[in-house]
Amino acid sequence: MKIHHRTILFLTAVVAALPATSHIACAQTYPARSARIVVGFPAGQTADIQTRVIAQWLSERLGKPFVVDNRPGANGNIAAEAVVNAAPDGHTLLSINTGLFINVSLYDKLPFYLIRDIAPVASVARSHLVLMVNPSLPAKTVPELIAYAKANPGKVNMASGGIGNSTHLSGELFKMMTGVEMVHVPYRGSVPALTDLLSGQVHVMFDLVTTSIEHIRAGRLRALGVTSAIRLETLPNVPTIGEFLPGYEVTTSAGIGAPMGTAPSIIDKLNQEINAGLADSSIRARFADFGAPAFASSPADYGNYMVEQTEKWGKVIRAANIRPE
Repeated sequence: MKIHHRTILFLTAVVAALPATSHIACAQTYPARSARIVVGFPAGQTADIQTRVIAQWLSERLGKPFVVDNRPGANGNIAAEAVVNAAPDGHTLLSINTGLFINVSLYDKLPFYLIRDIAPVASVARSHLVLMVNPSLPAKTVPELIAYAKANPGKVNMASGGIGNSTHLSGELFKMMTGVEMVHVPYRGSVPALTDLLSGQVHVMFDLVTTSIEHIRAGRLRALGVTSAIRLETLPNVPTIGEFLPGYEVTTSAGIGAPMGTAPSIIDKLNQEINAGLADSSIRARFADFGAPAFASSPADYGNYMVEQTEKWGKVIRAANIRPE
């Protein structure tokens, strides 16, 4: 299903049409009790840690506990459904990740529709991936990898952390834009995929910079390009893929959403407080340590980003005929 920016604008207009006095009253009394932020991953993963940092900040700023509620499973769909079905009063929030944008097109039948059912509250962080090869592969640049893959169709293996996740779709987007053939080899997570990339069992992989940078610095893997629009401070000598393949860019993100119908005054209050936290030097340093720099935005800008990412990955999924595991 193609999503247009007017979808967000329409829904925003509907919410905005509610009586302004009720919005003000909501903001003055919010939060009335403890709130929860539902995370679709187990405790200890990056998304969980990031959310706990934000939850602690909100607890201190708003005077009520914001508790992280881990509900892993189905690539985040279980968590999203729990929030969609919650009361739209700001006391149940969703930790949003890139996987949820992908799921819209990856799964045929979901009991919710992310863009329709989740209101954007705030962006939290953005991060990027890096295209790497085992040093045994002769390619030392992106153009050389493209030429090698075209000269050896179907003989280059591309690892990923699983079907339909960002490490997979980054590669599928690369294949679409270059016309190369690489055999996708999915693993159950990036760690085993990296292990086989290091041993030469597979040849190519897109992975988050934070989990691969030490292997790159040690020369165990060769970085050919990063998926960001500009070069990264952490890998200043590695060009962007877009320098050779104009228009190629991939970001992964973290953000916060609420059930659609939540009062705009509550969303604005949460957005202001989260953005204040993201401006705090200690929180920015912690996020930098995760390899996912803090990235603040307005609810409207984050909503536009949600729409753009959902449309982008939908096109890739349909073109590559990807099905969930």
